[in-house]
Amino acid sequence: MTVTQTTSNEATTPGGDLESRNPATGELLGKVPVMGQAEVDTAVARAREAARTWGAMSHAERRRHLTAFRRELGRRVEDMGDLIHRENGKPVLDSVQEVLVSCIHLDHATLRAEKALATQRVKTGLMANVRATISYHPLGVIGVIGPWNYPLFTPMGSIGYALAAGNTVVFKPSELTPLVGRLLEEIAADSLPDRYILQTVTGDGRTGGALAASAVDKLAFTGSAGTGRKVMAAAAANLTPVVMELGGKDPMIVAADADAKEAAKYAVYGALTNAGQACVSVERCYVVGDQYDEFVQTATEAASKVKVGGDDGQIGAITRPQQVDIIRDHLEDAVAKGAKVLTGGPEKISGNFVEPTVLVDVTDDMRIMTDETFGPVLPVIRVDSADEAIERANDTEFGLGSSVFGEAGIVEMAERIKSGMTAVNSVMTFSAIPTLPFGGIGESGFGRIHGDEGLKEFSRTKAIAHQKFSIPGVTMEFAPDQKSATKLVKVLTKQAFGGGIVDRLQEKVRNLLG
Repeated sequence: MTVTQTTSNEATTPGGDLESRNPATGELLGKVPVMGQAEVDTAVARAREAARTWGAMSHAERRRHLTAFRRELGRRVEDMGDLIHRENGKPVLDSVQEVLVSCIHLDHATLRAEKALATQRVKTGLMANVRATISYHPLGVIGVIGPWNYPLFTPMGSIGYALAAGNTVVFKPSELTPLVGRLLEEIAADSLPDRYILQTVTGDGRTGGALAASAVDKLAFTGSAGTGRKVMAAAAANLTPVVMELGGKDPMIVAADADAKEAAKYAVYGALTNAGQACVSVERCYVVGDQYDEFVQTATEAASKVKVGGDDGQIGAITRPQQVDIIRDHLEDAVAKGAKVLTGGPEKISGNFVEPTVLVDVTDDMRIMTDETFGPVLPVIRVDSADEAIERANDTEFGLGSSVFGEAGIVEMAERIKSGMTAVNSVMTFSAIPTLPFGGIGESGFGRIHGDEGLKEFSRTKAIAHQKFSIPGVTMEFAPDQKSATKLVKVLTKQAFGGGIVDRLQEKVRNLLG
């Protein structure tokens, strides 16, 4: 395996150029402009003008155009896959899979939007003379700040659903993968009716800050919690609402009745895929009792066989060179505090390539167990019970994904984990299912993409109360006799809600409905 040490992408002041380099070879792939506030504001203004027509279209019209967009993206899977491979560093297989799941989500959002965002009639309680409805409308312009680890799939979880909901989008890709963003813009321009429906603005963190400070109607951000706070602060100046998909320290629990060998294979994949650079990677593993030895042996054997780098590599280079330093720091800290390396380890790091690493004798005070590692590392801890595993899994400020393996009571165990998503007897599956919402709690962020919740996330909710006829004595006007009206309201409240009238009526309704 040939390894070339690369340097990070460096940007000049806004108005200069940003270099994009292959993290595996150091090859210069291209340059893009570093856009400042003026360029970002121009893009947002163009998007707002395009939104007038795009948002006014029927769902059927937008579906026709978005289907063309999805087809063009699918047709260009080789171009996009090759670019993701070279700019991100992941294997070609992973790259084309990323295009595939992006198409799946775009297709789902396109087909589901009309039904998910249909006007709903809701009950009105005692106000039987009023027809109440909830409707959903486009917000306008959505800003999307994407990450480098999944430079197409992750932002498409916001872009596709925002477009299907009738919004236009201004997309700022990571400074490490700007060419992917530019190609996505090109594909959109070739297939959508207005080139300004989806625009890309390029640059570093300052460009992202400019987008957060612009006149977008909502902002979707994916990245670290620290950067997320800065983005929120910039957006707060305009009271711009935000969706935050932040980091994770996802736990995996292997119960006493789980298939230890099967769970170990899933754990290796969940920890190592994309070189561990996934916000829902398995970053902590708790194995109950007698399952531990078999699990560790299987995981170690499987991890040691994973090929790193090269044309047939199963995992590629670490995309962000600075991340290599974090991974090394976490491993060295763990070893210094007593962790045992079964395969891989800090001394096996070469350039931007990190060998798959399995750690045992891990303790909760190690950074490998508390901070997001974002590398191909699987730390394993033996626990005495599922209850202990859940307690330790929940002892974190993060709460994005998780996974549990076992049989008896396994769904109830999944419900007890404090995270936005849990996979049962698998890992990461919730990411690929377009009907499921994706998002976290705590330091992992808030808001949801994907599914019906993702479509509604990029919509404005409108409530309408339509009085069909008036009821004598019940009018929206000032009571001429305040004392009598006050007495009437008190009696009504006591008898209806304090005296059990409402309870008895509700019980009758429940009995009638079975």
